[in-house]
Amino acid sequence: MQTLNNILYKVNIRAVYGSTCIDIHDLQSDSRLVQNGTCFIAIKGTQADGHDFIQNAVNNGAVAVVCSKIPNQLIDHITYIEVENSALAAGIISHLFFGNPSEFMEVSGVTGTNGKTTIVTLLWKLFTSRGHTCGLISTIQNQIGDQVLESTHTTPDAISLHRLLSKMKDAGCTHVFMECSSHAIHQNRIAGIQFAAAVFSNITHDHLDYHHSFEEYIRVKKSWFDGLPPKAYAISNADDKRGIIMLQNCNARKYFYSLKTIADFKGKILENSLNGLQLIVNETEVHFKLIGEFNAYNLLAVFAVAICLGEDKHEVLLALSNLTGAEGRFDYQISKQAGVVGIVDYAHTPDALLNVLATIRKLRQGEEKIITVVGCGGNRDTAKRPIMAEVACQYSDKVILTSDNPRNEEPQEIIREMEAGVNVVSRKKCISIADRREAIKTAISLSNKKDIILVAGKGHEKYQEIKGVKFAFDDKKVMQEMFELLEK
Repeated sequence: MQTLNNILYKVNIRAVYGSTCIDIHDLQSDSRLVQNGTCFIAIKGTQADGHDFIQNAVNNGAVAVVCSKIPNQLIDHITYIEVENSALAAGIISHLFFGNPSEFMEVSGVTGTNGKTTIVTLLWKLFTSRGHTCGLISTIQNQIGDQVLESTHTTPDAISLHRLLSKMKDAGCTHVFMECSSHAIHQNRIAGIQFAAAVFSNITHDHLDYHHSFEEYIRVKKSWFDGLPPKAYAISNADDKRGIIMLQNCNARKYFYSLKTIADFKGKILENSLNGLQLIVNETEVHFKLIGEFNAYNLLAVFAVAICLGEDKHEVLLALSNLTGAEGRFDYQISKQAGVVGIVDYAHTPDALLNVLATIRKLRQGEEKIITVVGCGGNRDTAKRPIMAEVACQYSDKVILTSDNPRNEEPQEIIREMEAGVNVVSRKKCISIADRREAIKTAISLSNKKDIILVAGKGHEKYQEIKGVKFAFDDKKVMQEMFELLEK
């Protein structure tokens, strides 16, 4: 419980109606979750506006309302706080209400189009193996030490996020590793968090349905680094053409990692195969279980964070050499009899798909075919659909365009938009099968000994979302079932 005036003192307030000397027992931005003694924060979202539910919140027991626009009718015993930006205020208020949890832990955030989940997962595994109690906030799952919690968003809303950080602090976590999506940055979901380290992995074409332009997408990510305090560490990929720009005007301590140029954390690939990566990292040669150039970058980012946070270089590299990556990220299995390699990867952007396929091409030892199964999500960035198909065709011997999470769109229409990226030459090696299970089955039936099948787009997800309903579907499990059928 907190007094209202104690959780408002850092908020940019326009007007106050009522008393701020009242007790607040909880914070909510969903009126349905409001109970007696709650402070309701009305936030305008992409799907609904919390201001439309202020009366509902009051009816459910809210004693205070924080909003960007005061309602036309005020109730005498309710306190109304008008603020400049209620989404930003939610983060600041939550930070104070839950006892400033991020100030008691080393919180590291990772942003970028690709690599976020792998980097934070590796960081969690690394620091846990080093004896620290750690929190994880990721696309796949959230964790408080060994306790696994369901993840519904890459980055939770501000109130849920600070509530989770508070639980992590109470559980004795010393470090927290979290993904910071561009949506979360833009919507102020990470407002109020005191970051010890911030990482930029890369930026490519994605989320333009939300940000509307690539320039805005870049600006949003950069705004996070611009706001870091001087004592924080800002770590960026020097090999990304926006990597240097991302840290311009940043007041934090700046560090860069690279495979191609001089940097604070320098890597060089000696070998890249299905057996893993052999790298030189800051003059030390190490073998890692992860595969691919993109994972070499991920490993460098993890190494950079660990060293900045005070860990021993040699012990970090030794621990990293024994770690595996995140579920659904270049997650592969090999059929026992035919030796066909099946890879499941979350790649759902053109650049991520290109990186995975380029890695697979380098892993080929002879005439093995690359067969790619790929789709695009519905109600998301439509501009990338033809590009995804184009990339798949360019780097594969056979391509099957299929359904991903069509959501409220028709799968055939999504596939039709993907087909626009298939040129005349590539048409003969590209087929379309809307049913994802059948698409995977067909890919396996078309394969020969030692061929490589990539099923891209869904990775760790255990469902397929169709018309608002999530049906059980696991790419890795389906592939395994099809391999078993093939070998009977």
